[in-house]
Amino acid sequence: MCVLDCGGDKDMSDHSADQWWARSSQEALKQFDVSQENGLKAEQVKKRKIKYGLNQLRETKKKSVWVIWANQFKSLIIGLLLAAAVLSFAFHEIVEGIAISAVIIINALMGFFTEWKAVRSMEALQKLGGVTARVRRHGEIQEIQAEEIVPGDIVIVEGGDVVTADVRLFEASKLQADESPLTGESVPVSKTVEPVSKEATLAERPNMLFKGTAVTRGSGEGLVVSTGMETELGQISALVEEAGEETTLLEKQLNKLGHKLIWITLAIALLVAASGIMAGKATFLMVETAIALAIAAIPEGLPIVATIALARGMWRMAKRNALINRLSAVETLGSTNIIFTDKTGTMTENRMTLTQMELESGTVNINERFSKQGENIDPSEDSLLKLALETGLLCNNAYLPENRTFDEGQAVGEPLEIALLVAAAKAGLSRDDIVENLPEEREEAFDSDVMMMATFHKQEQKYRVAVKGAPEKVLDACSSIHTQDGPVEMKNEAFEQWVKKNKKMAEEGLRVLALATKTVDSVKTPPYQDLVFVGLVGMLDPPRPQVSEAILSCKKAGIRTIMVTGDQEITARKIGLEVGLVSEDNAEVIHGREIQRMGEFKSEEQIQPLLQASIFARISPKQKLDLIDLYQKQGNIVAMTGDGVNDAPALKKADIGVAMGKRGTQVAREASDMVLKDDAFSTIVSAVEQGRVIFNNIRRFVIYLLSCNISEILTVFLASMVNAPLPILPLQILFLNFVTDVFPALALGAGEGDPDIMTHPPRDSKEPIITRSRWIMIGGYGFMITASVLGALALAMVCLGMAQERAVTISFLTLAFAQLWHVFNMRDRGSNFFVNDITRNLYVWGALFLCVALLIMVVYIPVLAAVLKLVDPGFKGWALVFGMSLLPFFIGQISIAAPSIEKQKSG
Repeated sequence: MCVLDCGGDKDMSDHSADQWWARSSQEALKQFDVSQENGLKAEQVKKRKIKYGLNQLRETKKKSVWVIWANQFKSLIIGLLLAAAVLSFAFHEIVEGIAISAVIIINALMGFFTEWKAVRSMEALQKLGGVTARVRRHGEIQEIQAEEIVPGDIVIVEGGDVVTADVRLFEASKLQADESPLTGESVPVSKTVEPVSKEATLAERPNMLFKGTAVTRGSGEGLVVSTGMETELGQISALVEEAGEETTLLEKQLNKLGHKLIWITLAIALLVAASGIMAGKATFLMVETAIALAIAAIPEGLPIVATIALARGMWRMAKRNALINRLSAVETLGSTNIIFTDKTGTMTENRMTLTQMELESGTVNINERFSKQGENIDPSEDSLLKLALETGLLCNNAYLPENRTFDEGQAVGEPLEIALLVAAAKAGLSRDDIVENLPEEREEAFDSDVMMMATFHKQEQKYRVAVKGAPEKVLDACSSIHTQDGPVEMKNEAFEQWVKKNKKMAEEGLRVLALATKTVDSVKTPPYQDLVFVGLVGMLDPPRPQVSEAILSCKKAGIRTIMVTGDQEITARKIGLEVGLVSEDNAEVIHGREIQRMGEFKSEEQIQPLLQASIFARISPKQKLDLIDLYQKQGNIVAMTGDGVNDAPALKKADIGVAMGKRGTQVAREASDMVLKDDAFSTIVSAVEQGRVIFNNIRRFVIYLLSCNISEILTVFLASMVNAPLPILPLQILFLNFVTDVFPALALGAGEGDPDIMTHPPRDSKEPIITRSRWIMIGGYGFMITASVLGALALAMVCLGMAQERAVTISFLTLAFAQLWHVFNMRDRGSNFFVNDITRNLYVWGALFLCVALLIMVVYIPVLAAVLKLVDPGFKGWALVFGMSLLPFFIGQISIAAPSIEKQKSG
């Protein structure tokens, strides 16, 4: 009966629900109506292409440059500016309209060129499928394009092939596959054909090959059970799409600020216009006044200053090996309180290192040197140690150039075999020298059935056989054991002791191999009989340098680090202990199978263990997404680090995705917000520190800009209420907002920050940029500046009898200089008057000199003075300007120095 191609075909689109790894290969073949010997028929292939489509990942439309450009105008503050520009043109205030439009365009250009990056995760995933494959159809082996594969095809693979679909194996001869991009497993996985448990996680399915992975050795045949988007790689691709971009905290808070400014602007403008018209004033005059208020209410310089401050933070981070892909992500780092990190390649080196050897003479520990019981030893003087190293060196297909170390990236081969070569090199043993004296005559390749490998080496008239493999298999093949006095019979007690040693090493998170030798007369002698046991070697993917220190720094800064890995529980716990993530040998590790139904978790009792755990093992890409979502719903700001294809969805979903630059896949790098050029976990800590500094700087210049704007609003509002001349004209307000306000604000954004900032916990993610107390501060500063400006205007007109044009010039200059001196009021409360974070900032002094020069220019250069309607204030006028503009500075400094006010660390 036809299962797939008839009208009543079973729908197999949900490949995970079919659990092919738990079924026998014969059952799978029957289900797909195909024979192993002949493969699919032409008619079957045609029908399945129609039903399932091409074996490729879904293409995602590229983000065009026009979309990137349009995104620069989505900010509410930019919307306010656009509205102000439209109003200016509508009432024929052409100069004001052009000025506002220029600021909008400048800000958009800066954002466009700084953030010009396309999210190319899907393209990188598609590249993994662009290869050919060998299939059996009509009883013949054919080579076809990978996209032509359909479910039910019989595929043939061998070492070096890239797997192009999800395959249920029915033949596997010494077959191994590198699945690290999908599972995080740091060594190739040996493949078998027997069914496994239905509950097996992705990394626990040895009878499956997965699209996008690579065959490292051996050969095999299997049945294609999933293609395209239905493969595990396709599911990850779908998760990347579903994850979407998270709006950063800064974007959310600036949008909230924009909402508030909209209502403030509308309320003030309408109030002034309505009251003036009702009082009988000229309609055009009140509309002009309303536009002036609207312009004053909007901090036109804020988008530019924020963009430049973030860009400068991005450049500063780049110098510290952290590349930022999205500007607003810079600040979000500063509020991060949870870091989800992968293990392999992130917390560890992603390379195996031989750290321990168990010999009959005792335990040998290996770091840079060899030691027993804490004392260094010479390998050349220890016959058993030398024999073990030689055995690992001979039974080996890896390559390590002479006088080089693995760190130099010159080693070629499987990680376990490279580790054996590196250990031998540390002992001064050269593979070339050893093989020259003991030339290889025969190799018995690793077989997943016997779990061993052997090589035969010519030794005078006989042959030395070197064997390595799974400890339990090697021990079963041994009849004796090497001792310092030579080989002795291995009795049952000794056998049991070695079994216990193997178990103990495995429980410590080591990958364990056994070594054995024997001498034979013929190269045709069976290799796995009557072996002489040499010892056990334990290997570990070691933690990266500075990881422990970085995790400790995170703890001090109130940041939790959580390991989320696809590796085994034992290995994850071992690394967690070594880097200080957990402190107890029996620390809880949550296994992926325990949270497979996380969506069904409703009660606090079910969720709490997930929120308290520090290590998660055997976690699938979907579960990483669920965990991030769970923590985000608890109000946490989550950063996620990773380097593999399997990390891409989580990197995109997290508030901050952090990819590895050296070992990271293209998919991971392009799904992330930040890329670490040095792959060092410690670089994240530096980036978080910069993020905190940048937020404090942003908060400081927002307070500065808004207090300046409030002073402008109050100045125009109060003057219009008492029927006085406008103390500042609309174009003068634009000049202040775009020029004299922006440069000091930029200088504030370049501050170095508090050196102790990483000893404080991260701020509450719900805390706005401007809290209630800071709004009061802004209002207070604005009122002081307003009082000085209106006072200067009154003194100029009433006491000095100046004409209106000169009096308005004096009020404009008083406001301008009062705002310049106001920058010194942005220092931390309680800080030293002469030496503080503002006076130490050379950019502040540069900004002040520049702005003073610009103010003098607009007064004394005729063309500029005519545009801004300014005249020479004269000596008395300048004296009045400086006297009145310094009043807010002195009052502000007195309030900052007040001992009753607690030092404000956050700026």
